[in-house]
Amino acid sequence: MENLSLESVFLGTTVYAGMVVAAFWLAMIIWAYRDMRARSRDSLAQIVVAIMVALLNVPGLLIYIFLRPRETLAEAYERSLEEEALLQEIEDKPVCPGCGQRVQAEWQACPHCHTRLKKPCTHCGKMLELSWNLCPHCAASQVGYSTEPQARPAHVRPATVPEDWRARTSYEAPATPRRTADPVEYIEGDEY
Repeated sequence: MENLSLESVFLGTTVYAGMVVAAFWLAMIIWAYRDMRARSRDSLAQIVVAIMVALLNVPGLLIYIFLRPRETLAEAYERSLEEEALLQEIEDKPVCPGCGQRVQAEWQACPHCHTRLKKPCTHCGKMLELSWNLCPHCAASQVGYSTEPQARPAHVRPATVPEDWRARTSYEAPATPRRTADPVEYIEGDEY
């Protein structure tokens, strides 16, 4: 009788230990699969990791931990958002090409090194990039740009340009006008 109870206790303990080991083994497989799913979109890699852990047990789990991707997909996405935000912040703050100091978007010249940043439109007086040959505001051609604006409508106030701006800027007007596209014509019936 005593022998029977000792055998039943031993059998119960063995079954319990086997269930714990099986649960631990299954938990390792599930954890490795979920972890790989969080780190990679490749479904084949996820299945290979689960099979490796299922076959090799603890050594398979250790191999996976050593070789798994460093960051999760969520961490990679957050990092790319941070990088994009930093680049956006850098792009939003214009700097002078001459000295690298921050400048305002509407400035015509850099107050630090006197580099020419923008030019006024010959027709409407709004500030344009130096390379633009056509004003996006009034569609006036900027070929043969001169320091004095041409005839403007009476309602448009000219941009203020200091008398000695040429001496203070490093911009030189082109000696010969550049050929640009023909002036913009609007034909009745055309749509954007």
